[in-house]
Amino acid sequence: MEYVCDAPNDETWFRLMTEAEAEAESAEMRHAVEKHFRRERERAAESFKPLTSVYIEQDIGKESHIAKSMPIFLTLRNQDGKGLVTAMLPPGGKSGGASIVVGPANADPYIDHADAIEALGRHFGLTLDRAQCYPYRR
Repeated sequence: MEYVCDAPNDETWFRLMTEAEAEAESAEMRHAVEKHFRRERERAAESFKPLTSVYIEQDIGKESHIAKSMPIFLTLRNQDGKGLVTAMLPPGGKSGGASIVVGPANADPYIDHADAIEALGRHFGLTLDRAQCYPYRR
């Protein structure tokens, strides 16, 4: 995981960088972030165009392309490392794409962590309001 920013109440946002981290997040939070991470990573990898036809050099720059092209997957953790919220932001954390924010078992994270979600939005210059980002609202 990679540090992203601090949030109120001694909580911290981290970026999920690998499929193993996404798998662990899915298991701890009881939702399908792993499936979405894998699908978006594959989509980004398929869009990579090698700069050379030399076989052993064709993957140069691929990981950088994937990191820039796929959505950003994040987890909010408390001081004990417990997962509290999972978020998916548009590539590069820029506006123009969908953002999804969920709690454990896809519960509404805004009830207990609205201030932390707002801090994440400020960090990226995004508005992460419940009406747009929480897909299971009733």
